[in-house]
Amino acid sequence: MFVFKKAKVEGKMAIARFTVKVGKVGKALAHAEYIEREGNYAKQKGLEDLEHSSYGNMPKWAEQNPMQLWQSADLYERKNVSTYREYEISLPRELNKEQRQELVEAFVQTELGTKYPYQYAIHNPMAMDGLEQPHVHLMFNERLQDGIERDPEQYFKRYNSKNPGKGGAKKDNTGKDYKTRKDEIKELRQRWENITNEHLKRAGFDIRIDMRSYTDQGIDKQPEPKLLPSQARDPEIRHALTELRQSEKILMQINLGDLKTELEQLKQSQVQPKPIAEPPKIAPQASQITDSMMQEGKNQARAWFEEMKAQKAREEQQRQTEEKKQRQQDKDQDRGMSL
Repeated sequence: MFVFKKAKVEGKMAIARFTVKVGKVGKALAHAEYIEREGNYAKQKGLEDLEHSSYGNMPKWAEQNPMQLWQSADLYERKNVSTYREYEISLPRELNKEQRQELVEAFVQTELGTKYPYQYAIHNPMAMDGLEQPHVHLMFNERLQDGIERDPEQYFKRYNSKNPGKGGAKKDNTGKDYKTRKDEIKELRQRWENITNEHLKRAGFDIRIDMRSYTDQGIDKQPEPKLLPSQARDPEIRHALTELRQSEKILMQINLGDLKTELEQLKQSQVQPKPIAEPPKIAPQASQITDSMMQEGKNQARAWFEEMKAQKAREEQQRQTEEKKQRQQDKDQDRGMSL
C-alpha cells in the first residue's frame, strides 16, 4: 500500500497517492455500495462527498445496474480468488470538477479500455487543511470481455480454453510472482504521473506530481502515517497530525549551513588576508548536533502523534466493550421480566 507524498514545484504542492488493493469473495458488493454511497452508506454521516460516478464494459445482464456484477461475483466466484482489483488515487485539487472527470476517464480508457468491467466514484471530502481532498476509487473485475454471452453463474466459472462458450470468462492477470507485480505497479504509477501532469499542463498549471518515493527523490523524510476515515474525522487526531506537520516544517527550515564549506570560502576571501586555520572538530560536531536535534524533534513529534492514535483506539475499544456489556445486561433484565 502507498501513502501520501508531496512534490514541491515553484512554491506549490501537488499531492500524489496511488493505492492498489484486491477484494475477496463476499467483499465486492459491499465495497461497490461504499464507493457509490448506496445501501448502508446512503445516509451515513460523514459520507456526503460523492462528486461523480460511472461504470462501463459490463456484461449484458449488468448493463443497467453494475451492482449485479459485484453481487454475482460474491455468489459465484471461486472462494480462493479475488472478485475485484481497486485503484484508489488522489486527484489534483487544482483541477475543477469537470477536469478531474476528464482525467479519470482518460486514465480508465488508457488502462482498462474495453477489457474489464469497471465502476468508479470520485469522492471529495474536506482535507486536514480545510481544502478539498478529491480522490477516485476505481474497481474492476479481471475477467476479460470476449463477446460471448454468459449468464451470471457461467460467467464466473473456470475458463474453458478448448471451448470458451462452455466455460466462464477468462480471468486475467493471474500467476504472477511478487517481483513482476511490483515492477508492474511501479510502471502503472509512472503512467498515472505522466497522464496527470499532461492534464495539469493542459489546464494551465505549472505544478506537477512525482510518484517516486521520498528516497528516490532524495528527500530525507518518512511517509506520513495513513489514517482511517474515522480517525481523520476525530478532532484530537486531526489536531495532532496538524502539529506533526507544523513541527516537521519548522525543523526542515532549521539549517545552520555547511560550516566546513564556509570556512574554506572565508580562507579564500579577498577580505581576509591572513589564512584561517580550520578547526578540525568544531564543524563536524556542530553539523552532527544539528542533525541530531532535527531527528530528535521529528521522532518526538511522530511519537506524540502515534500515541494519540493509540489512545483514541483504546478509548474506542473500551467504549465498545462497555456498550456490549450494557446490551447484555439489558437482555438479561428483559429475560428476567418475561419470566
